[in-house]
Amino acid sequence: MIASSTSTCGFLLKLLRLQHSTFANFGFDFTDSQQQLNKAARKFVADEVMPVAAKYDKNGEFPWDVLKKAHANGFMNTTIPSSCGGLELDMVTNVLIHERFGYGCTGITTAMLANILAETPLILAASSEIKKKYLGRMVEEPLVASYAVTESCAGSDVGATRTCCKKKGDKYVINGSKMWITNGSVANWFFVLTRNNNDPKIPISRAFTAFIVDADTPGISIGKKEINMGQRASDTRAITFEDVQIPKSQMIGSPGEGFKIAMKTFDTTRPLVAAIATGLAARCLDEACKYALERKTFGTQIANNQGISFMLADMAINVELSRLITYRGAWEVAQSSPASYYSSIAKCFAADIAN
Repeated sequence: MIASSTSTCGFLLKLLRLQHSTFANFGFDFTDSQQQLNKAARKFVADEVMPVAAKYDKNGEFPWDVLKKAHANGFMNTTIPSSCGGLELDMVTNVLIHERFGYGCTGITTAMLANILAETPLILAASSEIKKKYLGRMVEEPLVASYAVTESCAGSDVGATRTCCKKKGDKYVINGSKMWITNGSVANWFFVLTRNNNDPKIPISRAFTAFIVDADTPGISIGKKEINMGQRASDTRAITFEDVQIPKSQMIGSPGEGFKIAMKTFDTTRPLVAAIATGLAARCLDEACKYALERKTFGTQIANNQGISFMLADMAINVELSRLITYRGAWEVAQSSPASYYSSIAKCFAADIAN
């Protein structure tokens, strides 16, 4: 009880410090480049995504044709460093783009976002050789990758991960199963988080090791496609690793650093999830307003009824608030500040609003 109380007090003190922290230079003036990319993304979504969104959501096929066009137009892998041939766009610019894509189709956008999620650990901690080999490949070809962390008993509780790795000579052997992995059957490679130590005395921060694993490595099997409730264009699968041998050179970071890398990845990419949710909420608002102006009852548009107009007003308020907190989370990431607080709020709030 004492330990719990101390932990709670520490959290509240941290909360107070963050709540009253200053954020100089946080503003709303977007550069010409950001505005041009935002405009280009809006046009691409209107021309290439929205016309086919319903088709892919209905048939559940992977949207290869859309992703290939997005890749050709520079909307894929937008965080890859320039040293690997990428655009290296900052997070604020990225949320502008992803909100536009979320407006068009969250399923297709999730398939795109999975690349950034898988690439971020490499950007954060991989050797220059690994970066050039794998990130360079993503720039050159319209490929997709997967972030294989979640398990059936380890979702938000990443520390419960059971997939393990054991050193064998100059290689590591991976055994275990991952669940609900986006792009599971179409990925060229996986970022895989494994447990390297089961000793309960070892802190979680030193109990995990991360690897990059090529999808065609012997011992990998892919499960059936999950039927999602929405976002059916996103390929979601279970992945099983059975005596999968990986060279030590495929390790991301050092032994025991996997958990920190995974957590940093989540903090970095949450604003993108928030942006997609904000885009979805904005689309809902637009569709609702359109219908309220078209539909008539008792000789007038239903938008003239207070019961309807109040709901639309609440929707508009929440979309604007969602967008603002998403920008704040993205700004913190772009400043290389500790982003967990604001990026978590952004993801939580935006997802709730979209729902």
